[in-house]
Amino acid sequence: MTLAQLGAAVGAAQSRLSQVENGKREPKLSLITAVAAALGVQPGDLLDSSPPPGRRAALEIELDRAQRSPLFRSLGVPEVRAGRTLPVDALEALVALHREVARRHDAANATPEEARRANTEIRRLLRAADNHLPEIEEVAEDLVRAAGYTVGALTHRTVARAAAELGFSIIHVDDLPHSTRTVTDLANGRIYLPPASIPGGHGLRSLALQAIAHRVLGHERPTSYTDFLRQRLEINYFAACALMPRSAAVEFLAAAKAERDLAVEDFRDAFGVTHEAAAHRLTNLLTTHLGLPLHFLRAGDDGALYRGYENDGVPFVEDATGAVEGQPVCRQWTARRVLGLTNRTTENYQYTDTPAGTFWCSSQTGTTREGDFSITVGVRYEHAKFFRGRDTRARAVSRCPDVSCCRRAPQELAGRWAENAWPSARLHAQTLAPLPSGTFPGVDDVEVYEFLTAHAPGEHGGG
Repeated sequence: MTLAQLGAAVGAAQSRLSQVENGKREPKLSLITAVAAALGVQPGDLLDSSPPPGRRAALEIELDRAQRSPLFRSLGVPEVRAGRTLPVDALEALVALHREVARRHDAANATPEEARRANTEIRRLLRAADNHLPEIEEVAEDLVRAAGYTVGALTHRTVARAAAELGFSIIHVDDLPHSTRTVTDLANGRIYLPPASIPGGHGLRSLALQAIAHRVLGHERPTSYTDFLRQRLEINYFAACALMPRSAAVEFLAAAKAERDLAVEDFRDAFGVTHEAAAHRLTNLLTTHLGLPLHFLRAGDDGALYRGYENDGVPFVEDATGAVEGQPVCRQWTARRVLGLTNRTTENYQYTDTPAGTFWCSSQTGTTREGDFSITVGVRYEHAKFFRGRDTRARAVSRCPDVSCCRRAPQELAGRWAENAWPSARLHAQTLAPLPSGTFPGVDDVEVYEFLTAHAPGEHGGG
C-alpha cells in the first residue's frame, strides 16, 4: 500500500503521513486509530516498542521500494510480487540485484559534468566559510602534538608516531595498485605507501596523513561522487593542518604580517612543504586569523586554471555550471605572464588592474611531466602593504572575463583566417575509457584485494 492509497483510506494528506512516517510529526490518536483500521491491526500494534520486523520483512520492504523507484520503472521490467511463497534466498538475490543496478547507475552518472557541479558546490561552501574548517584544524593539531610535534617542519618520525597512536604501522612497497596512492589494511593496522624516494611523486608525509585522516575523521565508503570529493577535500585539509599546524603557522604568519614581510617562500621553508601546499594553506588561515581576504591559483602552461580559490572578489572565468577548473586564465595576470619569464628562481610580483579593482599577486613556477605550471597568491591593492614584493613596478591591465581581453582574436585576424585555418583537435583518450568499477571512483578493487592478500600477514600472506 502506497502512502497515497493509505491517505485516501484514512482521509489524510500524503504529505502528512510522510511526516509521521519519517518522525517529523507526532500523529493524533484519531489518525493512529484510522491507520490501524485501514491496515487491519489494533492501534496498540502501531505503538508496540518491540524489535522491528525480521529479515524477511526488511527484504520485502526494500524490494517494494526498489520496484517503485523511477530507475526500475525506466527499465520496463515486470515487478515480482514478494508473496509468502517466495523463498528468502530468492528475495536476497532480487534485493542484491536491485542494489547492484542502482550502484552501476550511480557510477555511470559520475560524468565530468557531475564532477564539475559537485566541485563547484563544495567550492562555494568553502568560500562562504573562508576556506576554514575549525573542527579538522583541532583534530589534526591534537594528533601531531600528541605525537611529539613542537615547532617547525613535521618529521617523518612524528608522522609514524601519529600513525602508531591510531594502531597503524607505515610500510613502503613498490607494487601498489596503479589506481591507488595508498592502501590501508584495516584488519592488520598497516598503511602501505610508495617507496621512500619517488621523483615528482606526492610527499610521503602528506600521503600518510591523508590515509590516517580517513580513520580519524570517521569516513565511510562514499555513496556519491559529491561524497567522494568531500572526503578527498577533508583528507587534504587534514594533511595540510598536520604539516602546518594552526597555532605554529598563525604565530609565524602574524609575526611576518607585523613586519610587513609576508611571503609564501618563507612560510614554505619554515614548515618544509611544497610551494603549492604553503600557498594553499594561506587560504585556510589568512582571512580567519589575520583578516586578509585573498585568492589562489594553479595555472598550467596551456593557460588553464587547474585549481582556484578566492574570497577577495578577483574575477575568475566560470562555465555554465559555475566551475572555474579548466577555464582560461587571463594572459595579463601574473599567473600567465610569469610562465614567459626567464628568471624563475624567486617569486615574481605584479599589480593587475581588473574590472573588480586592482590586485597584487605573487607567483612562482614549477615543472611536472605534464609541463610547466604556476602557483599564485594575491590580495587586493589595499592589503599588498603586508607582503614582500609590494614595491614591484610590474603592472598590467586585464578586462577579463570580457572575451575581447585575450580570448577572442582581433576582428581583422578572425576575418582573414576564418575560412583558411583547420585545427585538428587533440583527443584525450581517457574520455573514451570507462573508470574501473571500484568502491572509490577510479580504484580497481580486484587489484587492491590481490595486493592485500599478497602483503597481509597470515597463512597466505607475504608479511
